Amino acid sequence: MTPADPTHVIGAARGWLGTPYHDQASARGVGCDCLGLVRGIWRELYGPEPLPLPPYSRDWGETGTREVLAEAARGVMLEAPTMEIVPGALLLFRMRTGAVAKHCGIVTAPDWFIHAYERTGVVEVPLDAAWRRRIVSTFLFPNPS
Repeated sequence: MTPADPTHVIGAARGWLGTPYHDQASARGVGCDCLGLVRGIWRELYGPEPLPLPPYSRDWGETGTREVLAEAARGVMLEAPTMEIVPGALLLFRMRTGAVAKHCGIVTAPDWFIHAYERTGVVEVPLDAAWRRRIVSTFLFPNPS
């Protein structure tokens, strides 16, 4: 499996900018959460979503023994070294020490990423030190060919 063209991934992600935040939704221009953003990008690039989506909690402090988000990504994407932050990459974030990864975003440039955030909706923001220290996994979208 080879990685997708990052310009296609970033273009799809930027099409969601300004979408309001809505928990567990995935409708461009209407509402989405961070996972809904990634699901929408997937649909635009590949068609139907590859996995059924079970309900999930909004609790960023949720603890557990399984990294469900990372496990799902491993099944359909290319895992990259955690610090391989390249345009088009999917980043998974752990928001609290001891919690499971519950947030995600798409890298648009070496120091920028797009994500859906509760108070702002889908935005492109700096990938600063505060965000970088929370990165736990990095994945690349597969080439759709």
